[in-house]
Amino acid sequence: MFIQSHTPFADFTHQTDRHDKSKAPLKDRTVLVCGGDQDDCRQVAESYGFTSVVTTADIITSTPTLWPFTSPQSYTSYARPLPQPIYNPSSTSPTHLTISSVFVFADPRDWALDIQIITDVLLSRGGVVGTTRSRSLARQENPAPLVPLYFSNPDLQWASQYHLPRLGQGGFKAAFMGVWEAIHREIPLEEKTIGKPSRETFEFAEKRLRKHRQKLLGTHKGPALGLRKVYMVGDNPLSDIQGGNDYSSPFGSVWDTILVRTGVYNDSQVPPHKPKVTVDGVWDAVKWALIREGWPTDEIEKLSVDDT
Repeated sequence: MFIQSHTPFADFTHQTDRHDKSKAPLKDRTVLVCGGDQDDCRQVAESYGFTSVVTTADIITSTPTLWPFTSPQSYTSYARPLPQPIYNPSSTSPTHLTISSVFVFADPRDWALDIQIITDVLLSRGGVVGTTRSRSLARQENPAPLVPLYFSNPDLQWASQYHLPRLGQGGFKAAFMGVWEAIHREIPLEEKTIGKPSRETFEFAEKRLRKHRQKLLGTHKGPALGLRKVYMVGDNPLSDIQGGNDYSSPFGSVWDTILVRTGVYNDSQVPPHKPKVTVDGVWDAVKWALIREGWPTDEIEKLSVDDT
């Protein structure tokens, strides 16, 4: 079972508009998906059940003047036609591209382009791209943009093949929030970030674990069917360890955190959130957990030999 930071977005497909409950569920309305390589995140969103997914590549190739510092030709190989045209004052189309929600699935590759398009969408009238709400109306009628914005990962940094940590999606969010604060500070954002250490992500993971456990055990009855203990292993004290420490399971499971000395772990700093234990690597974390669960040492060593 593999859960990524954006996997909980799969549960958003049946959401209804909080301003207008008569609208179709989110899966049947148009959403803007940002981030990732080429068309990958759109395809993931569609696999979750979203039926009308637009990307910034689609928008810039349809209207190159929207952001003159990017070459639309860079996106033509994977951009798709828009479901409706973007509004402009001379348009004769009866309908225009309307975005219901913005999802940042992964780290955007062109920060400037994505910041500009997300800003345009959030400041539009009802999500109609190409329109704008005046600041006075925004203050008087609705203090927040009508289009909600969702980020999937708050991590400022992550570990890559480079020897120093690199900026992650949390860095993009900070850049976007800085631009918004500088230009539109009087309009509060309707923004939510999932991903570790948010409760939503840990509860989503636990539900998936419970479902997977039930599938493994089949019709088995008794205490073993419940999920008694979960070991949260990670290299980032600010997401992995904080999230595991703070999470209170609605199902009664106990979560223990294990910090590994890999990835973004910094041996020269005291972790701001204390784990149950700190070990060298993932396999060491697995062995520690198995020992805690009463596994015989020879069985654990046998697993280690098999793994090599």
